[in-house]
Amino acid sequence: MLSVDGGRWSLSGALTIDGAAQVLAASRATQLPASGVASLAGLRGVDSAAVAVLLAWRRRALQEGKSLAFAGVPSNLAALAQLYGVEQLISAEAEGSRAPAA
Repeated sequence: MLSVDGGRWSLSGALTIDGAAQVLAASRATQLPASGVASLAGLRGVDSAAVAVLLAWRRRALQEGKSLAFAGVPSNLAALAQLYGVEQLISAEAEGSRAPAA
């Protein structure tokens, strides 16, 4: 489940194939977080669909010229990202997480 609180996005519960499309649709209906941070600390279950959602968010941020970092990445999600070779894209210090300078 996606919630917006004080300019920050937070995910909680499971982010799996069963709910990924719903989370992605909810995120498209709102602006990127003003803080540039999406908290993943509340996630309790993930699969490869979670990686896909985060990559879609990262792509959106780059297209909109905004920064987006992920905080509180659960170890199971980090392991999946590493397996797929995209761990740099979801780490809090991700290369390219900042919008390019104008």
